[in-house]
Amino acid sequence: MKWVAVVDDDIANLNVAGQILSKNHIRVSAMKSGAALIKFIKENKPDLILLDIVMPQMDGFETLEKLRETERELGLPEVPVVFLTADEESETESRGFEMGVSDFIRKPFYPEVLLKRIENVIEKQEKINKFSEEASTDKLTGFLNKVSVNEKIAEVCAVQDGILMVLDLDSFKLVNDIYGHDMGDKVLVAFAELMKKNLPERTVSGRIGGDEFIAYCMDMQGTEELELFTARMNEGFYAAAKELMGEDMQIPLGMSAGAVAVPAYGRGFQELFKLADKALYNVKQSGKHSCAMYSGISADASDEADAEETGIRTISMILEERNIPNCALRLDRDAFIYVYRFVLRYLRRYKNTACKLLFTVEHENSAEECERFGEHIKNSLRKSDIMMQYKKNSFFVLLPEVKAEFAEQVAHRICDRWNEISDTRVRFEIEIIRPQ
Repeated sequence: MKWVAVVDDDIANLNVAGQILSKNHIRVSAMKSGAALIKFIKENKPDLILLDIVMPQMDGFETLEKLRETERELGLPEVPVVFLTADEESETESRGFEMGVSDFIRKPFYPEVLLKRIENVIEKQEKINKFSEEASTDKLTGFLNKVSVNEKIAEVCAVQDGILMVLDLDSFKLVNDIYGHDMGDKVLVAFAELMKKNLPERTVSGRIGGDEFIAYCMDMQGTEELELFTARMNEGFYAAAKELMGEDMQIPLGMSAGAVAVPAYGRGFQELFKLADKALYNVKQSGKHSCAMYSGISADASDEADAEETGIRTISMILEERNIPNCALRLDRDAFIYVYRFVLRYLRRYKNTACKLLFTVEHENSAEECERFGEHIKNSLRKSDIMMQYKKNSFFVLLPEVKAEFAEQVAHRICDRWNEISDTRVRFEIEIIRPQ
């Protein structure tokens, strides 16, 4: 049932509008002043507001201005407003549209006109809400996406006290590597559902990365509540993962959380996020599956003494593999040449064995089928293997540190698995690089 709030100091107008709307199965809330509307909107969210322009103490324009101010302060979505007026002057309409009203309805009311205009405005707003929700929502979890949640939290933490949390899943990559990305998606959904159940009611939350989430809790007061939340999440998350992947699941899944109190460290979102992220980093470095509230201690003199060590550790973390798929490294020809020559020098220097493979797809097959086979090779090999597409239908592979007796097995395994999913004929050549 649609819900319309009618604001008019004339009781006769309220009665007429109420009767028309009620007879057409529209819920009505009637108010006689702008002040009453402002009080009402703090606890209620009608689909539309019919607002008279000419009222004592606070007219329609002043009421609309105060309404939008209140919605911004409370982080509420804007309710569409239609002005009620007996005024025929264009200046009134111009001023109203400049302020953002959705339409005008003339008094006295004509039932058909009143209902049609209300229907049009509500229908238009529903479409806007739908498009806005689709653009701002992470489709997998139903949370706000990164851009939307950051904007929303920035607005709320500027006016509301609370705790900003950055949440990161521990060992989640192993789920994708061992059980596949479909299972990884199910685990993320289960985690998101747990967040919704365990976070306080007044919380703005979202997904900001693959396995990273953020939440701004207005009803969380300190470290003790943060620790209780983290403990509940870790216990529930591990149980949910076992249910999804089976009791023999041995991945040490969990959640780490870094947080910062607002306004103790300011109200600017970007700076607050960095502080919460620092707290999260400390948790990750000291054992995971836990939480920490930023305290400012990390900026003391001891950090300066370790500046050189911190610098090399930071650079190493940036350069190390992160979320690299468990498959071969596929390079273009130019990049492959440099890596290939370096690997050969390394193998010869340390007298290790390697294997070269050349896979060739029959010429008459399409470029699309050749590309499919290339992806098949890539996904069948190790992270330490490298490959390139030499021609449209041929792929060159280097398998470092593989024993000679296993090289042919690898090639046959790749071809046999391909034959299970494709009728395309493939042949291979093999050459062993032996210590000199």
